[in-house]
Amino acid sequence: MYDNILVPFDGSDGATEVLHHAAEIAQWADATVQVLYVADTTRDSVTVVEGETIDALEQQGEKTVEEAAKTMESLGVEYETDVVQGSPTQSIVDYADRYDQDIVVMPTHGREGVSRYLGGSVSEKVVRLASVPVLTVRMKPDETLTFPYQNILVPTDGSDAATNAADHIVDLAASLDATLHVLSVVDDTALGPDVRSKISEKEYEEIATDAVETVVAKAETHGVADTVRHIEHGTPAEVILDKIESKEIHAVGMGTTGRQGTDRILLGSVAEKTARSAPVPVMSVKYSK
Repeated sequence: MYDNILVPFDGSDGATEVLHHAAEIAQWADATVQVLYVADTTRDSVTVVEGETIDALEQQGEKTVEEAAKTMESLGVEYETDVVQGSPTQSIVDYADRYDQDIVVMPTHGREGVSRYLGGSVSEKVVRLASVPVLTVRMKPDETLTFPYQNILVPTDGSDAATNAADHIVDLAASLDATLHVLSVVDDTALGPDVRSKISEKEYEEIATDAVETVVAKAETHGVADTVRHIEHGTPAEVILDKIESKEIHAVGMGTTGRQGTDRILLGSVAEKTARSAPVPVMSVKYSK
């Protein structure tokens, strides 16, 4: 399913654990891991000095990817390493496009106090800008990663973005023989207390049901043997997090945008909040018209 996996890497503890997770995916997919270190030359403290400092940044990058290479060799994973200069966000996005990477795997941040450049803002920008799926992983000291994923959650609102994301996640679930949990949330905060809210609620429930059934039908067509339907009421991001815990979800897959002008489920803020707060990997799939 994946041939080339791009892993932006800064050597922090969180990034190292994500590197191990990417290696597990690569072993399963028989893929090559491309380890990338970006020497951040956009900082004021760097741009005002001469070439020696740039060389020092690259030397640090070379040491960092050498450590990653040792990890890859110990795990028996095919890999390549590279060090580039520039803005971390744009460099990662451009690298994925230029070298035909199939997926980007990166932490939402390293463990507190040690991450050099893979901060939450960088990963969120990569999610918004990358043309390939981005798997973000929030690593905390009390969290662990599970692979192969046995339970995968797909939130959907029936939008083109959700359908596009579901295509990718359904294929992943089929390849892993995983259980696919399909969730649509009726956002109660969007419903008022008057009579019209009753009509709106019924309409929203019908939309939610149709959205779930569309993904389930797609999953069954693609050979997913086990699907579970979820129609819930509440705040989308909170319901998603609750389902992760209550159903022992190992990964979430969702689109980065929803229907224009709506506020149901897959708006960028919900996807970003999920990626930032979910205790499991989140696969973000960008939708482009």
